[in-house]
This record gives sequence, C-alpha cells and structure tokens, in this order.
Amino acid sequence: MKKTPLYVLAFLGLMTACTDETTVYSETQDDISIEKNEQALENSIVYDNAGVLDIMDEATLSGKSGLAAKADLAGDYPLTLVAQVDVPSSGSSTNLTASHVSLDGDYAYVSYNTVEDGYAGAMDIINVSNPHSPRVTSRLYYTNADINSLQYANGYVYFVGGVDSETSVRATSNSFLGKISASNGKFSVAGITYAFQEGYNATDVAVNGNSILVTSGQEGTLSVYNKNTLEVQNETPFMDLRSVAVQSNSIAVLDASQGIHVLDENLNVVNAIAISSDFGVNTKRTLDFAGDNIVVAEGSKGAGVYNIATGNLVEYVPILLNPTEVSVSDVVTNAVATNEDVLLMANGGAGLCLSEEQSSSTDLVGIIQLEGSINYVATKGDYVFAASGKEGLQIIKLNKPDESLATRCAQLSKYSGSANLNVNANQTLAYRGSKRFNSVTIGGDLLLCGSWTVKNEVNINANALFEMNGTFVVGRNNKRKNITIASGATLRVEGNLTIYGDLILNDGATIEFIGDNSVVNIFGNVKKSGNVTIDGKFKDVRNKF
Repeated sequence: MKKTPLYVLAFLGLMTACTDETTVYSETQDDISIEKNEQALENSIVYDNAGVLDIMDEATLSGKSGLAAKADLAGDYPLTLVAQVDVPSSGSSTNLTASHVSLDGDYAYVSYNTVEDGYAGAMDIINVSNPHSPRVTSRLYYTNADINSLQYANGYVYFVGGVDSETSVRATSNSFLGKISASNGKFSVAGITYAFQEGYNATDVAVNGNSILVTSGQEGTLSVYNKNTLEVQNETPFMDLRSVAVQSNSIAVLDASQGIHVLDENLNVVNAIAISSDFGVNTKRTLDFAGDNIVVAEGSKGAGVYNIATGNLVEYVPILLNPTEVSVSDVVTNAVATNEDVLLMANGGAGLCLSEEQSSSTDLVGIIQLEGSINYVATKGDYVFAASGKEGLQIIKLNKPDESLATRCAQLSKYSGSANLNVNANQTLAYRGSKRFNSVTIGGDLLLCGSWTVKNEVNINANALFEMNGTFVVGRNNKRKNITIASGATLRVEGNLTIYGDLILNDGATIEFIGDNSVVNIFGNVKKSGNVTIDGKFKDVRNKF
C-alpha cells in the first residue's frame, strides 16, 4: 500500500497547464482537471424529456388480453423525470458512462468510467436540494483512471477504480482507492491521497464507521482502510469481487466466481451462499441488503433474492422485456437497489424495472419509460438515479405522499378507479393516494390529497372546482400538455404544481394558492384571456406569472 499527497504535484501542474476553462493538475501520465466553466456545468442539466413518466406494466408488455382491464385503471407510482445530466466530456475523457452514484443530504455524487480500452473517468457533484432545478456544482476529470464507484462521508469522497500502474509513477497496482475533499458541493484537489491494493480493478467501496471497505476484481481482495489515513487495517483475498454492502455489523460481498459471502467486522466468513449464475467478465454487478434478505444482480437471470440467515434462494425476479428490439446480450440485470418496499433493477437494454416487495414475494410493476440502456441505479428518500449510457444520468422523483398531508386527509378514501378521471357536473369527489392518470376532466368538485401525475390534458370546466393538496404534475417537456381553467372555474393549490405545458386561464377563471409554501413550476406559459384572478402566496420557479 502506498499513498501520496497530490498538492506538490498540483503546484507544478498549475505552472504549465492552465486554460480559460479548466485548471489542470499533471503528474506525468496521471492528469486531473477541474471544470471551471460555470456555463458548461449549467448546460449539463437537460430538461428535454422531463415530466410525467409512464410505466409499461406486465399487461402491456405481454399483450395478454386477460390483463387488459388492469391497463384501464389508474396506476400506482406517479413518477416524474426531473432532469438528465449529460455525460462529461473533455479532451481524452470522452465516451464516458456513469458507473455509480452516492447520495447524501442535498447532493448526489456520480462517478464515470470508460467501457473502451484504456483508462478515463470523471466525478460530478449534483445539488438536488431544489427538486425543480438540480445543478452540477463541481466536476473533475481523470485522463488516466477509471472511476468505478464512490461513496461520500463527512466532507470527503472516497472513490475507487483502475489505473495503468505501468505508466503511473505512483501506482503500485492497478486497483486504487482515492480520498478527495468535497465540501459545500465543490471538489478540492489539494491533498488528494491514494492507496493501492491487489487486483486488476477496484470495483466498489463502502463506508463503515471509521473504516473504508474496498473490493477489487480478478485476483483481488476485500481490503479495510482507516478512513482518515487510508492505512490498511485488514484484508482477505477473493477471486473476483464485484460489490460490497454493509448492514449493521454484517458485510456482504459478491464474488463472481462463487456467490455471496457474509462476513463479520473482522472479515470472518459467517455464511457463504453459492450462486452458479454467469456474472460475465469485467461487468458491473451489485448486491443490496433488503431486510432479512440480500438482492443480487445476476445478469440474464434477473435479480436473485436470498435469505441472509439460511442462504436459501427466496425467489428470482425475472427481467420484463421491453417490446422494442434489444440485443440478447444487453438484456441483463447490472444493478439492484431497494427503497422501503420498492425494488429497482437496472436491466440494461430492457430498461429500469420497478417491483413491489410483498411479505412473501416480489410483485412486478413494470418498466419505467426511460431512454437508453440502464446500467446502474441508486435510490434514497424520494429520488432515483439511473445511469443510462450515452443518455447520461436520469434523475427521477418518486413523489411519495407527504406524511403530514396523509394525516390531514386520512378520512378520505384511497383512489382505485380509472386512469381517465372524469368528474361530472354536480358531482363532488375527494380522494387521497398516489396514482398515475392518463387524463383528468372536472365538471363538478374534486379534491385530491397526495401525489398524482397526468400524462395528458387537465380540463377544469365552467364553474367547476379542483383542489389539490400535495404534488400534481402534468405532461412531459417533449410532449407538452396543458391545464385549462374555464370561465367561473377555480383551481386551488396547496403544495407543488408542475406543468410541462401551459396554464390557460379563460375569462373569469381563478387560481388560488393556499398557505405560504406552495410552489408552481410551469415549463410553458401562463395564458390569460380577459379578467382572471390569481390569489395567494406562491413560489414561481420559472417566473411565468
């Protein structure tokens, strides 16, 4: 193991390698650059496909007529695509793909590597504190190193990957661990430290208290480092490690040559679960704890669910096939992630699959409508981050219902009806819940409490009343749809209203905002005809009023 501060080398690099857009720190072949062009960072956020996400369920994908009635019902999981982050590209650091995401507080930390020969990588810090307007706040490039995984903890990013040790004056092995300061959404290259371990490529990293756990691939090790000094505390050899996960005092690693090993904090094997699946060569495969089980990405088999205590196979969650033509070799589960009772599977060309974890089995919900081949997925709180090859990183909001809102609306019935919600004149309806609609037409009175998305138009007819408490999202940025408020009609908003399209206020229409914290985010325009009423306090994200 060897570690070397970078700040001396950084000073020498500054004297010879400065440009208007990047500051480059050079150490012979090991080049590092920080993006200084704020416009380039701002332009990395793309809203072209933002908006309501559809989910292709089993009925749609299989074409089974017996399931046709299910497709006519409003769907669970009203997801929205917040934005996409373009893949970094600078100099020789081109053709990068997102390899891992670490989520902490208001920030997402993203690593990138190259699938081509040679080494190149990057890291991003993305501020997601404002769900309507994520920002790339810092970007770092490596021209001689793949960054395969990373984890944030206490002001630092710990990152692992591969480097050509024959051309690097620092590297004693191809597998490395790096530690870089990352405070207030900014990388600082002063004093980056490194450690090296056996193996062709470091594949994953996890923070466990005061220790850093690192796996390296073929002929590698599971190594434990001191979080502050990066000195080796313990290590044990494995044939082909791909992933590591930590839960309480248990450590789980995925060895592509054998299966799962569950270890204690001293790296003693507590349980070994043999898996015969073909995990491929040099491929991304992950595992994740899910209560009493471990979920493993098993390539063409989908996701395997195993009981931690017994080692028994609980079930295989298969890959739902996207109806578009996809190469068989690209239909593989690369990564899995869990969020409460939700299981997400990054299935390559077959897309991002969402399932519900039930008490005794997993119920397939469907494939989320995303572009690109989904290579990795991470989730925490109300967000999902999906790495999709050249389509970049996709930021998805789960739109979980607010708990305090659920309390206020607890007396209402949960909605379970049609995906085309139609409220007739002189009819009063009120629901709580979390659903996906195709369309909403209101002729009477409607109250919706919770989180809702609408793929198509919303029409509030003459003298009708629509009250929403929570989250309500309409349309997509590339398929814009409107909310139209007719004469004498009222839209009353308490919470977050997003329209990928126009808000159309006809003569005599009213929109009211309740409380002090309502937010409206309109990607089209506010169109007013004649005398209209706009009341209350609200935050206008895009200044459309």
